[in-house]
Amino acid sequence: MKVGTDGVLIGAWADVGDAENILDIGTGTGLIALMLAQKSRADIDAIEIETSACQQALENVAQSVWKGRITVIHSMLQDYAKKADKKYGLIVTNPPFFSNSLKGGHNARDMARHNDTLLPEDLLLGANKLLFPLGRFCIILPYIEAQLFIVDAALHNLYCIKKTNIYPLAHKKPSRVLMEFSRERKKMVEDNLIIRNQSGTFTDDYKLMTSDFYLNF
Repeated sequence: MKVGTDGVLIGAWADVGDAENILDIGTGTGLIALMLAQKSRADIDAIEIETSACQQALENVAQSVWKGRITVIHSMLQDYAKKADKKYGLIVTNPPFFSNSLKGGHNARDMARHNDTLLPEDLLLGANKLLFPLGRFCIILPYIEAQLFIVDAALHNLYCIKKTNIYPLAHKKPSRVLMEFSRERKKMVEDNLIIRNQSGTFTDDYKLMTSDFYLNF
């Protein structure tokens, strides 16, 4: 699986704060877990249901300087939430979100892109089970799905406190939303990020947010 913009966005945007334990749900090949390790001192658990992606994550982590702080776990969230005996100060996910759409016939890619095995309800139940009382939950979703998720999350006593609307280009509609949830109700902070200029080059704001992770920035 290629490195995707969504993964880079959530990995760069998520505020690690003073979290000592972080959970990456659906780590894929380990991108987000590695980014979070780079900008924190936390111990990170990265769970992944798809076998080949999990193997790639294990290999990528083993070759990194943060291998002592990242544990890759082959599991679906629902099973992990039932068995885990620990809590996390931060949970981060770039979940599958193409629901009710045609699959391409590539099992690993389909599992990563479709939410058949990880519904929004599963994410919210898992986050509630695994978060510390003052923990935070960060997620990236398409714009429409994000609005629905905010409503669903509130029913689980998780409230959106930070939101960044992602625009691929200034004149386009927002395509993604980065969100941070907490059990504490407070005024939501909202802003926007444009990824590319009209010329196709990356904007200064995008470069600033991701520069720690791109060699050519």
